[in-house]
Amino acid sequence: MGDTIKITIDRLLGSYHPEYTDMYYPINYGYVEGIIAPDGEEQDVYLLGVDYPVKEFTGRIIAIIRRSDDVEEKWVAAPEDMTFTKEEIWEQVKFQEQYFQSEIIMK
Repeated sequence: MGDTIKITIDRLLGSYHPEYTDMYYPINYGYVEGIIAPDGEEQDVYLLGVDYPVKEFTGRIIAIIRRSDDVEEKWVAAPEDMTFTKEEIWEQVKFQEQYFQSEIIMK
């Protein structure tokens, strides 16, 4: 945590999931190219604090979401100068995390 990462956004704020067409993305969501997660795909990242759609963003990892009922974990990133509480993070990621047993890990 605390590392700066470059995120490629493949689900822009305001878009819908490509398979679960009723899942709306209220935040930008993407991945870190070249970092492979436990599910064999590139590491997924929720991007908070950017209230408009972006295709790429360089930000800081502020939390990790561990799922006890899934092999994946999600990173949470934000602009360098922004912080969020666990409650604020949960409010922004629950659109997807509500379907899993998730724990937010922070420094």
